[in-house]
Amino acid sequence: MKIEIKNLYKIFGKSPKKVISLLQEGMNKEDILKKTGNSVGVNNANFQVNEGEFFVIMGLSGSGKSTLLRCLNRLIEPTSGEILIDGQDVLKCNEEELREIRRKKMAMVFQNFGLLPHRTVCKNVEFGLEIQGIDEKIRTEKAYKALELVGLKGYEEKMPHELSGGMQQRVGLARGLATEPEILLMDEAFSALDPLIRKDMQQEMIEIQSKMKKTIIFITHDLDEALRLGDRIAIMKDGVIEQIGTSEDILANPASEYVRKFTQDVDRTKVMTAGSIMQRTNVIISTKDGPKAAARAMEEQGISSIYVTDKDRILQGIVKIDDAIESYKKGEKDISDIIIKEVAVTSPETSIAELLPIAKDISYPIAVVDKENKMLGIIKRSTIIAGIIGEEECR
Repeated sequence: MKIEIKNLYKIFGKSPKKVISLLQEGMNKEDILKKTGNSVGVNNANFQVNEGEFFVIMGLSGSGKSTLLRCLNRLIEPTSGEILIDGQDVLKCNEEELREIRRKKMAMVFQNFGLLPHRTVCKNVEFGLEIQGIDEKIRTEKAYKALELVGLKGYEEKMPHELSGGMQQRVGLARGLATEPEILLMDEAFSALDPLIRKDMQQEMIEIQSKMKKTIIFITHDLDEALRLGDRIAIMKDGVIEQIGTSEDILANPASEYVRKFTQDVDRTKVMTAGSIMQRTNVIISTKDGPKAAARAMEEQGISSIYVTDKDRILQGIVKIDDAIESYKKGEKDISDIIIKEVAVTSPETSIAELLPIAKDISYPIAVVDKENKMLGIIKRSTIIAGIIGEEECR
């Protein structure tokens, strides 16, 4: 476990410790403000972030998401709780220990870029390394490498004002990556960008993460951005974490009415995947089975076709009931001649949107297979419909 947050509170105002007991008694953020004049930033946050995970915290303005992020490196001092990084409680660190964590373990990328206008792009990226006292030649090499990683090779000696907004944000990202931190904190990093540039940066981030495998905590108010980027997502409201889960978990099983309303307009076809809606099934037969066994299996299940695998569940194809009955009548003992090898298959990662045109043109379920072509499950047309509109609406 890379990061573990336990019972974290942040209260703004006088006598914040007294407010915690009121929250524990069930008072909400609005009532606390009216009664005490204190503002609740974070209310009893508990979560864990795995090493190499892209963890997104999202919510509307005032939900506490940016406050929570800044508590992690103590840019905002928490009221109480624990923040464990590799088992070390950041809240118990002295100034020197905290400085080391900020220099070597964590880097932060802000919404407003924060570039120094009088320094070149390269010198901006070097800034964190310079503070660490890294040799000039080494820090320049690291800066060039980081700029190449974010697609800015050739712009190293330009000035910030010569770059577009999207390119300036890439410089900010490169500056965060140059120190080679274990943890990258990103606070609304793409929010100031135009929509098209923002999508480009999201894709850039996905590609960078596939190479770097950093532990990333990313703040956003945009649900589509959260769904696209996050391995897991935490949804916040009034300082409280309402739900934590994968995109599919949150869409399929919203934990509260707030989350349900928040996600109701999401295009599920682009988020839900084959792996989340497939049926793990034993409705398959082995290549060793004969046509009689195939026909009997289909009759018992009330289906008109059945998938065939070998002993290792490697997909061989599909057999239709009419072919199985005809083969049995002819006295044939195996099914090798009636296996249809050209069948529709997909991977668990395929989105429902990509499955729709496949399902439209076939009369049998789509097979879900892994990289070795091993059978994982099947997807029927009815299952795809359930995945689109929500399982509970199909019952």
